[in-house]
Amino acid sequence: MKPISDAESILMQSLWQRGEATADELRDAVAERTDWQAGTVKALLNRLLTKGAIRAEREGRRFRYRPVLEREEYVAEQSRSLIDRLFDGRVAPLVAHFSQQEALSKSDIDELRRLIEKIDDDQ
Repeated sequence: MKPISDAESILMQSLWQRGEATADELRDAVAERTDWQAGTVKALLNRLLTKGAIRAEREGRRFRYRPVLEREEYVAEQSRSLIDRLFDGRVAPLVAHFSQQEALSKSDIDELRRLIEKIDDDQ
């Protein structure tokens, strides 16, 4: 599947949350984050259709859109791409980077500890 742009991912997030929506419903859903008009939303939806990330079903005079691409699949692909591009495929330097940037809260650190313990227990 062709990569999904940042703008397209905003619509995908909304579709994943709702499960389905019309173009107007999506425009309303992203209105707080964007100033997109109906034409912009429809153009992005057409791009997502072409990429096979969503499907459309006619509903009267409009279309209802549903995701084909699973959110988990998208997140895994994007995560792997980020780690490969910026950290030579290694997770530890990513965590170190966030630690050095003081971007980890105490609850983030506690959660990381729990995850590491679970990984150790599972191995």
